Amino acid sequence: MEILKKISVILIILLVCKQSINAQTKEKSPRKAAILSMYVPGAGQVYTKKYWKIPIIYSALIASGYYINENNSEYKKYRDTYLNRMNGQSDDLDYTDSELITLKDYYKRNREISIMLFSLTYILNIIDASVNAHLSEYEINEDISLGLRPITIQDNFYSGIALNIKL
Repeated sequence: MEILKKISVILIILLVCKQSINAQTKEKSPRKAAILSMYVPGAGQVYTKKYWKIPIIYSALIASGYYINENNSEYKKYRDTYLNRMNGQSDDLDYTDSELITLKDYYKRNREISIMLFSLTYILNIIDASVNAHLSEYEINEDISLGLRPITIQDNFYSGIALNIKL
């Protein structure tokens, strides 16, 4: 039942994105792009037509999610083994108590780093969609030039270089 709810939310968001794309408006709403990316990572990139970023976002989210799961399971294994040893139960691991504590702390730290990277990827996804929507209105002029020319001021006999930038 939960899967059907998630799929229906994703379909609604994708339909909204499709309607926005079909409208062919040049102006994109940064707020809308951020909200879309907040609900479904990558939906803001679809809205701003930056399709090539979607695999990067999902690769980072999936990889960090995988490492969260792996580090969490190893952390729990070593933590539970250590706690069982303290309660007098035997185990089949060939580690000393101090090594178990070190391994437990190592996997706990790696789990926390993985959670941080997952969160950072998610937040950057939202920021990226919003910034791309802002920049969709920015016109880039093909006539960008830089000019240097010597100048002289006759009254005081000064000379110098003038720098002109045409954007």
